[in-house]
Amino acid sequence: MTETTTLDSPWIRRFHPAPDRPVRLVCFPHAGGSATYYYGLSRALSAHADVLTVQYPGRQDRRSEPCIDNIPEVADRVFEVLRPLTDRPLVLFGHSMGAVTAYEVALRLEEAGGPGVPAHLFASGRRAPVRDRAETVHLRDDAGIVEELQLLSGTDETLLDDPEFLAMIMPALRNDYRAAETYRHVPDRLLRCPVTALVGDDDPKATVDEARAWGEHTTGEFQLRIFPGGHFYIGDSTDEVAREVAAPLTRLG
Repeated sequence: MTETTTLDSPWIRRFHPAPDRPVRLVCFPHAGGSATYYYGLSRALSAHADVLTVQYPGRQDRRSEPCIDNIPEVADRVFEVLRPLTDRPLVLFGHSMGAVTAYEVALRLEEAGGPGVPAHLFASGRRAPVRDRAETVHLRDDAGIVEELQLLSGTDETLLDDPEFLAMIMPALRNDYRAAETYRHVPDRLLRCPVTALVGDDDPKATVDEARAWGEHTTGEFQLRIFPGGHFYIGDSTDEVAREVAAPLTRLG
């Protein structure tokens, strides 16, 4: 698989192509999320990196494809897509479910070898894998899943009252909650790359202490960054998050 065919893969979206940048940033969406969630961050960071965003099956233009209901398989598939792109540093950014997916991809990249791959992992809005919680949102009925979305304040309330919209998003949502809630990391698998954990100070899904525990998953440098807001703090702090991510991108470039 060449670089061209990789970038044409259904797994990859590239909203602001910057092929001449010396660094690539790969973004992983949250449960139920799609590549377009990162459009604003992609635009803000396109001056620093060639920004690629993962598009999971079962949503938007991949809606007709079956969802994948476990993190390791998603990570395997994304890893294979990214392998041809390791000719330059890869920085991974994942939010919520995307954080553990990015972490698993990072482990696979390091195990495969190669200089500076990955160069950095940003884990946003997710407790560290070592901090497990017993959660069963994926076992609730549709109304129960809607209650979870309302708790996280990441979806327009008017859309949550639209039966057609709910029917469209519910399969991917339930699938992704199942993948995130049944995920268990393998102990003693440590990254070597730097890790930065980002979290909202009022996130019901990841406390500051749970985010700080990401430091236990790498032998490299660790930093914790706290932003005002809840689970979807990025929407109100896109510029600030972009500045945080831009710092290592600039160093790598």
